[in-house]
Amino acid sequence: MRRRRTDLIFALVLIGGLIVAIVLIAGSLSTFTGIEQGVPLGDHVGVVDVIGPIYDARSWVGEIDDYRESSRIKAIVVRFDSPGGAVAASQELYEAVKRARDEKPVVVSMGNVAASGAYYASLGADTIVANPGTTTGSIGVIMELLVLEDLMDKLGLESEVVKSGVFKDAGNPTRPLTGEERDYFQNYIDDAYAEFVSVVAKERELEEAAVRAVSDGRVFTGSQAAELGLVDVLGDQYLAVRIAADMAGIDGDPSVVKPRRQKDIDWIDWLLDSFLDRAGDRVVSDGLFQYRWKAELAR
Repeated sequence: MRRRRTDLIFALVLIGGLIVAIVLIAGSLSTFTGIEQGVPLGDHVGVVDVIGPIYDARSWVGEIDDYRESSRIKAIVVRFDSPGGAVAASQELYEAVKRARDEKPVVVSMGNVAASGAYYASLGADTIVANPGTTTGSIGVIMELLVLEDLMDKLGLESEVVKSGVFKDAGNPTRPLTGEERDYFQNYIDDAYAEFVSVVAKERELEEAAVRAVSDGRVFTGSQAAELGLVDVLGDQYLAVRIAADMAGIDGDPSVVKPRRQKDIDWIDWLLDSFLDRAGDRVVSDGLFQYRWKAELAR
C-alpha cells in the first residue's frame, strides 16, 4: 500500500514537472518569436480593440507596437468604443498610433463612442472612419473633486494636514478649494486643453480658431464631425478594414487578425473598467485630469 502511494506521488511529481517544462519552453518561444508566432503566413490587417475608459494604455500600446513591428501585418485598424480617460494615457495611445502610421497604414474605426481622449488618440491615424451615429468630439479637459466637509461634520470627524508647500494637499476632499488652488488647477487644465486643440488643428489641418470654436466639450454625431472635418469617412468597421487593406495594397478580401488576450491576467482590468463605466468612475478617477466625456452612455 505504501509502495503504491510512493509510485502515485512520483507519477504526479513527474507529470507536474513535464507541465512546468512545457510552459517554460512555450514562454521562451513566444519571447523569441513575438507576435509572428500567433499570426498565420500571408498579408493581414491587424485589428486592435480599445474598449472602455482609457486609464492605463499599456496593453493597447503594446498591441499596436507588436503589429507595427510584424512583417505579416500590412495595415492596422484601431477600433475605438471609449469615452476617453486620463490625459497622459490618451497621449500615450495617440503616440503609439502615430508611431505605427509612420511605418504602415493605420485606420481608426469609431464605434458607439470615441470621445475626448479616444478622439485624441484617433488623431494619430491616417484615416478616421466613424458611423453616422457615433458620438465623438468632446474636445476638452475635466477634473472633478469630491468635497466631504459637511459629511465629516455630521460624523464628527476632523482632518489635520502637515505639508511642505501651499499646494501639497490641493484638492483635499475634507475642505473646499481656496481661490489660489482653483486658479492653480485651472492653469493646468488650460495648458492641457491648449495642447489638445493644437493636436487637433495639426492632425486635421484646421485653423486653431476653428477648432477652438467647437472645442467647448460638446459632442457630435459622426455625420456632424465629418462636416466639421473632425473625421474623414462615414462607415463601419468593415469599411475601415477595406480602406486599410487598399492602402496596404492587399488584393481581395483582407484577412483580419486580433491579438490573443491573456484573460487570466486581464480580469482585474475588466472589473475595474466595468465599475468605472457603471458607477461613473467617481472613486477611482476623483481628482484626475481627464480627456473624458462624462455623460452616461445609453445601453
